[in-house]
Amino acid sequence: MRFQNLDLNLLAALDKLIRLQSVSRAADELAITQSAMSNALNRLRQYFDDPLLVQVGRRMELTPRAEALAGPVRDILVRIEAAVATPPDFDPATSTRNVALMVSDYSLATVVPPFVQRIAREAPAMRLTIKPQRTYPGLQLERGDTDLLIAPRVYSSPDHPSEALLADPMVCVLDAANPAARHLDLATFSELQHVGMEPPVGGQSYAAHLLRDAGVSVTMAVTTFSFSSLGDLVRGTDRIALVQQRLARRMAQEGGGLAVVDPPVPLAPLEQVVQWHSMRDTDPALVWLRRKLAEVVADNS
Repeated sequence: MRFQNLDLNLLAALDKLIRLQSVSRAADELAITQSAMSNALNRLRQYFDDPLLVQVGRRMELTPRAEALAGPVRDILVRIEAAVATPPDFDPATSTRNVALMVSDYSLATVVPPFVQRIAREAPAMRLTIKPQRTYPGLQLERGDTDLLIAPRVYSSPDHPSEALLADPMVCVLDAANPAARHLDLATFSELQHVGMEPPVGGQSYAAHLLRDAGVSVTMAVTTFSFSSLGDLVRGTDRIALVQQRLARRMAQEGGGLAVVDPPVPLAPLEQVVQWHSMRDTDPALVWLRRKLAEVVADNS
């Protein structure tokens, strides 16, 4: 099929080439030969009268024309997939649908395990692909890299629908033998050495943002890329970690020897939402999965 003399079959190739910036990797993802992908790139270059991808050193880089095409092409393909590739009927008991879920390390340690267990019982043939949250998770939703996104409200996209999933209070985790576990005032909290998570994709954690906004300065003795490791890094020390309550409960249950206490200063809870692309607002599988997420959160509150 052609539109204004452009073979629309080339749009999928263009999308892969722009996103991967590699002819061989784009060919692998579309399950075609490298020569076929090279031919597609040549046809696209002729149509747009632009090289689109240029060799710079050992890597390929996008031309300004290709960068300008990236968003519109991805949006077209997401809309086509939503309109054509989404089955109108959904039966969880028999569905073999593959759904991508993008989550943070925090969600992977708290919400996702009971959610996966429920899906295994109620939709045993459904496949879930769990992806790590990136710096700008809303952008991944725009690009169609994920079907559902669980992220802090502040990082969600204002251009797509979302539902409140949970509000998780912040608490302090200490070794049970630490005297501060029995009496924690602001002065002690500030004097103690802290253990914190720094997102591997860059930026600050939610806890770091809260402390900054509250005007509380602390010494960060240890930083890690994983929320789930914080309990082990506090245990057996006189250090402290500021974490979400759901995560703190799991730390205390799994390893023992930890105390969970309220912070000495008011801190806003972490608000998590589940979000999806606006073109998939009525996708029956995603509607059902969102309901299952809400049920799991309610059952484990």
